[in-house]
Parts: sequence; C-alpha cells; structure tokens
Amino acid sequence: MINFITAGESHGKGIVVILEGIPAGLKLSLDEINKELARRQKGYGRGKRMEIEKDSAEIISGLRFGETIGSPICFIVYNKDWRKNDFNFENKGKTFQETNFKRLLNPRPGHADLAGAIKFFRSDLKDISERSSARETVGRVVAGSVCKQFLSQLNIFVGSFVTSIGKVKVNLDYLTTNYNLLIKLHNLAEKSVLRVTNMAVEKQMIKFIDETMLKKDTLGGEFVTFSVKNPIGLGSHTQWTSRLDAKIAFSMMSIPAVKSVEIGMGKVCGTKFGSEVHDEIFYSSKLKGKNLKFYRKTNNAGGIEGGISNGEPIIVRCTMKPIPTLGKPLKTVNIKTKKQNFADIIRSDVVAVPACSVIAESMLAITLTNEIKIKFGGDSIKELKKNYKNYAYLTQKF
Repeated sequence: MINFITAGESHGKGIVVILEGIPAGLKLSLDEINKELARRQKGYGRGKRMEIEKDSAEIISGLRFGETIGSPICFIVYNKDWRKNDFNFENKGKTFQETNFKRLLNPRPGHADLAGAIKFFRSDLKDISERSSARETVGRVVAGSVCKQFLSQLNIFVGSFVTSIGKVKVNLDYLTTNYNLLIKLHNLAEKSVLRVTNMAVEKQMIKFIDETMLKKDTLGGEFVTFSVKNPIGLGSHTQWTSRLDAKIAFSMMSIPAVKSVEIGMGKVCGTKFGSEVHDEIFYSSKLKGKNLKFYRKTNNAGGIEGGISNGEPIIVRCTMKPIPTLGKPLKTVNIKTKKQNFADIIRSDVVAVPACSVIAESMLAITLTNEIKIKFGGDSIKELKKNYKNYAYLTQKF
C-alpha cells in the first residue's frame, strides 16, 4: 500500500511529507520533483506569495545515492515566508492569551475558519487557516512527483489541462481512446499561463481575470486530469471500498476548493439514452499499442467500468470553487464579540485553477500507484515490473 501524510502550516517553518510503500530500487530525480513544485506555482491570477516562494524539496530519508531503499521517504519544503513570531513552538513564560499577536477573529464564508475553530475550540482563526490553506498541497505535489516517476517505469503518463475559468470555457472534445491526443493537449497546456489548450480563449480568460481583480473578487473553474497506458484491472467490483472510481473521487475531493468530480462523461450521462453512453466493445488480434486486443472506439466511461480500469485513458473532470478570501470581503460574525463584521482579508489568489490541475495530477498519480502496488505487489522495482510484465502477457492471452 502507498500511504502519505503531510505536516506544516502555511506560514510555518515548512511543509513536510512522509511517503511510504514505494518499492526499493526506484531512481528518483530531485530535479523532477522541483519542476513539479514550480508547475504548481505558475498561473495567471496567482497571489503575491508566488513572487516570494521558490519551492524546492529537501530529502530527509528513504534514499541512498538517488535510489529508494524501501523505507519511508521524507521530504521537507521550507517556507521562505516563515513568520517566526507567529509560530512560537515553545512556551517561554507567556501563554498565547498573554501575547500581543494580532488574532484573526472574522471567519471567511466558504472557508474552514469557523467550523474548524468551533471543532478544535480555538480563539484564533490562524490555528485553522494556517493548516487548511492550500499551501499544504506542496506536500502532495512532492509525493505525486515520486509516484509519477514510479508510473513512468510502467510507461503510464499523467497529465492535465484547464477547460474553464469562471464563465469562459474552452470547447474541447477530450473523451477519447487516443492517448496521443491527450498528451498533446497536456503539452499545449504546458505552454499556457492558464494551462489551457486554446490561446485565443486564454486571452479572453486573462481579460476576465483582470476584470474580476478590479472588482476584488475571485474565480473558480474546471480542469481535466488523465492517465494513459493504464493496465486493465486496477480497482475491483467486489467491495465498495475497492472501486477505482470511488478512490479517485475521494482523492480529488480532498483537494481544497474542489467541489465536484466526474469520471468520463460524468453528469451528462443522465441526459442521454444508454445507447448513447456505453462504449461498444471490439476485438482485433493485430491491435498495437493497447493493453488488450479488446478495445473501444469511444471512451465515455473515462477508462473505468464497474470500478475497474478497462485499459482506456482514465479521464477525470473537476470543478474548483472560487477562493474564499475576497479583496472586498463578505459579511461574517466576529467570534469574540459576536457582532456583525466583514471577513478577514488574507493574502490570496484571484484564481488558482491551473495550480489545482497540477495538484490533481499528483493525487491521481498517488491513487494509481497505490492500486498498482495492491495489484502487483513487490518490495522492489525489479519484482514489481516482473509481476507487471507477467500479467500483461496473461491478459494478451485472454
């Protein structure tokens, strides 16, 4: 099994991630991890913090000479915007109540501030906002980069692209069995400041973001993340906890501000006949570049049927809500005085959908890596790849 946990606050000393379950013998590139961290920071409409932070990971354990050794891998990404005075780790004679630190008392609608403060009985919303901040996703991207490097050993590729910012959309037919097309769309997105595949639409989006910025408001949007060259058989129909689509949905919904997840055609399925939705099955003994000689010409299912991967590209679309920190804040209630007030203004982004798509890639990579470990086992890369190769041989004989 692949497990990972993160620790750290938004303006604390750093973000730590511990990842366990990666087989021994995987050659890891720290440069690739740092490239993924840089991708997370890009995007038009990001806040001032992106001008301060230049994230880079430091390896604490789990590697020797650039190769995994089977033990938990620990990384730390130090925060350049570490606010030491706000994070006094020790009690040096004064209680928190006796200090003069400015507290956050006006919870933001749409954020974890109020519910978290009540749940943990905290008198300063910073105790909640600092951890519920999307800064925590730095750790996910580090773990996701390790898993991407693992998946590349099996020729599995994970990518993404943005399909809308607010009301501005890219008309794109991405439900395909053609993995080269999906990779092409990903590569086009890599050249865009908003991770979109259409530069004309990108200009419209930038204009809309600028208008929103002037209004001191925020925007959400939608993005697609996908994986190609997946083996058939990841996940299972035998228990609700084993279904691959359920696990992917869970991982995506765990990303801050993601409010909906669709696999393949998604909610549109409910408006169509079965004959328009389900992907017909074909067979060819001479088929090249596929995991099976069985194949489909359409991919409305998004690569998953009955909770099991069917060998076609896995395609996931997510909706991200607008960020709760507004330059022109909404009404709220002060948790100390209980009087009507306006929400606290904390430095934030106008839009972060492009960054969210990169984070989603990491979560998909982590989920798939876990499923591959479950399916093929192996404490070393050599053992796992041998099991994987044997399974591929067997499926070709089916």
